[in-house]
Amino acid sequence: MTEAADRIFVNGEVHTLADPDDGDADDGDAVHEAVAVRDGAIVRTGRTHDVELLAGVDTDVVDLDGRVLLPGFVDAHTHLTTVGRYLVHADLSAADSPEAAVDLLAERASEVERVAKATGEEGDEGDGTDDWVLGYGYDESTWADARYLTRADLDRVSTKRPVAAFREDMHVAAVNGVALDRFADDLAAAPDGTVPTDDDGEPTGVLLEAAIDPIYRAVEPDPSETRDIVEAALEGCAARGVTAFHDMVRDSHAPRVYRDLDAAGELTARVRINYWSDHLDAVREVGLATNAGSEMVETGAIKSYTDGSIGGRTARLSEPYADAPDETGQWVVDPEELNETVADATDAGFQFTAHAIGDEAVDAVVDAYADASRTDAGDARHRVEHVELADDDAIGRLAETGVVASVQPNFLKWAREGGLYEERLGPERTAETNRYRDMLDAGVRLAFGSDGMPMDPLFGVHHAVNAPAAAQRLTVTEALRAYTSGAAYAGFDEDRLGTIEPGKRADLVALDASPWEHDDAIDEVDVALTVVDGEVVFDGR
Repeated sequence: MTEAADRIFVNGEVHTLADPDDGDADDGDAVHEAVAVRDGAIVRTGRTHDVELLAGVDTDVVDLDGRVLLPGFVDAHTHLTTVGRYLVHADLSAADSPEAAVDLLAERASEVERVAKATGEEGDEGDGTDDWVLGYGYDESTWADARYLTRADLDRVSTKRPVAAFREDMHVAAVNGVALDRFADDLAAAPDGTVPTDDDGEPTGVLLEAAIDPIYRAVEPDPSETRDIVEAALEGCAARGVTAFHDMVRDSHAPRVYRDLDAAGELTARVRINYWSDHLDAVREVGLATNAGSEMVETGAIKSYTDGSIGGRTARLSEPYADAPDETGQWVVDPEELNETVADATDAGFQFTAHAIGDEAVDAVVDAYADASRTDAGDARHRVEHVELADDDAIGRLAETGVVASVQPNFLKWAREGGLYEERLGPERTAETNRYRDMLDAGVRLAFGSDGMPMDPLFGVHHAVNAPAAAQRLTVTEALRAYTSGAAYAGFDEDRLGTIEPGKRADLVALDASPWEHDDAIDEVDVALTVVDGEVVFDGR
């Protein structure tokens, strides 16, 4: 007798998103109506009538009522604690002007003040200067007054507490006078060009790249705060259908929080932890290895930078910025240092991933992988993060070597007419950003992620499907695959995640509407249900 299923999903429109070579249609037509799950794994797919044969006395029967069921989304690049900070501190992503951002920060400052008074934690002199006022996620490119926030703006928020506002790419920040005074020595030692000054030689409050590091260290949450932030972000993951993510961990306490939640059976999404390259020795010494871990928490790659961001004009370009003819960006990590780090990590058997946005940076990473001393980059599944500008030669080399392009389709929000890319790069180069169509046609392995800007796969899928340039645009099925099986492949997880097939883990997401039938408004489709390892972690029906 066949053992009963723990849970079955019936009366749905089930898209397995399996490879077309395996017989799945590539046009988005439903191939199944129902899915059965036992012990966290998919055990059968097919017609509702057939799958219902696995229903027993204790089987939970979930009626999808015609909803679209997909594999759970795998976010191949995010910073979960940063996503959580949006929910805990001031969320500046909705600000439509510097004034609106200041207002949001002022609201947060009032909240910090109330908490400090209520808890008696107002500092030795009762002025609350130990409590930061923080805001995350502003994007000045959407403002009529398209400028960074400055010291003058943040001094309006507070002149007694340190205030910091982080641009959504986290490569640019602004601080007030209190923070500038507190970190004067650190900022004086910062690399040239990372602490802009005004005509009088005074810091404007804008900080770039390495100059932000002292601020990051100062505002890093303690273990308890980190857990609160992670739990808030995990709720957001579940509500958006994210069942697994690759975290480029910034906060030192996050890995322990993930493992503690896993041990307690409270982790509601799978996490792959990618460690910064300056932690390589420590990771190696404690015996961690790529792909080691549990069903829910794995060690991923060693992560490094090369350049900065287009928004901060620090992405490394072969030609100058359109709005700054004397600037071509910065090396955050120069190619020689990158080559050494890649070789060290690769010799130790780790997957490697490097942030590279400008065309010179992308070339530098591919060169570093080609020079690495162990096997080839495809076998190691080395990755390039972002790949916002890549020429034909770079795309060809990515395809030839098997290096994964871990990219963020939501960045295409900047490719619209008059958007950030056009301002920084000009119209011609804007059309050459994020060339997903060209990459896929060349045979490049595509993995989609969000970088937390925002952490919303359907938003990213929408922009990939509706991209302004043909070289950027994918079909609905292709975009969904990049956010499921493509991202799973980037984490060596294609055998257990990324498609709806018997034997794979039951990580699923149900949508209220079909993205194929609403391809011009995919970002407006709601997530109805999210399932991880066969357990419902979000139910918005």
